[in-house]
Amino acid sequence: MSRALAVLVAVVLCALATTPAHAYAQAFYPTQETGNRGVDVLAAQHLLHHHGRQVTADGIFGSATDAAVRDFQRAKGLTADGVVGPDTWAQLAVTLREGATGPAVRALQVQLNAKRRTSAAVTGTFDAATRGAVVAFQQHAGIGADGVVGPTTWRNLLWHHVHPDLAAGLCDQDPDGNGGANWGTGAAIGQLEAAARTFAATGQGRIPLGDVGFEHGGDIPGHASHEVGLDADLWPIRTDDAQCTAGRITWQSATYDRDATRRLVQAVRAAAPGHVALVFFNDPVLIGEGLTTEYPNHDNHLHVRYCENAHPNSAYDC
Repeated sequence: MSRALAVLVAVVLCALATTPAHAYAQAFYPTQETGNRGVDVLAAQHLLHHHGRQVTADGIFGSATDAAVRDFQRAKGLTADGVVGPDTWAQLAVTLREGATGPAVRALQVQLNAKRRTSAAVTGTFDAATRGAVVAFQQHAGIGADGVVGPTTWRNLLWHHVHPDLAAGLCDQDPDGNGGANWGTGAAIGQLEAAARTFAATGQGRIPLGDVGFEHGGDIPGHASHEVGLDADLWPIRTDDAQCTAGRITWQSATYDRDATRRLVQAVRAAAPGHVALVFFNDPVLIGEGLTTEYPNHDNHLHVRYCENAHPNSAYDC
């Protein structure tokens, strides 16, 4: 091999070694609508504000956000259904670069903080620090790292999964040895955190969180699902409220607290109206109440499956 060819091969191998293996060919705009909550809803609200719609940026897709979305859709010649899907995102998500200011920059900054676990100030000013965070995300995603936030960067950023805030009332468990497999979609994590905060107010301890998924989805050991960021495993509540420290139990255990577990399931459903596809858990009483569904091997944990409007995978389509 000639020296020139050897150098070329070395350069190519180096590039392959440093290029992210997870450039998101599967990335798509996450559909959001009434009943959803989380950072993707928050971004949509900031973007609506950028386009002149006065809506509170609280991360909760309620009636006011629905009305603002419909008004925006009518103005853009879109179907006014109140659903923020690919066409609506494409109109909302304006191209941003260093020097820009306003609510659209806030949408970008809250996304960068949530999707890459940073804590940068949400100032509404696209400064050098924001550009650096954009470039870092683009490199992470394996897309063109030019610091300009166009359609490809928006789509990859909105699709990227979120790690939950354990301070919301969750404790991290790892029953299947999958390490930090707690990442889920913006909506799934926002809705889970809201349920955890509601349950925390009961004073019956934190909620043990098993696996959700990996940062970029995909196969996860020990699970046939949990691949798209919309499945989350929770453990039942104990009568001594020590479910985060004293070990996992089943619904048949003497220390199983059915009333508290019922409140947990109710909190999960209330935090995401219309967006809980199912909760697998084999307590026959909760099944009889229509709160959970029987499924093999779900005596010792609750499998919550969230759904979205028009998800590419029919199992997650509300």
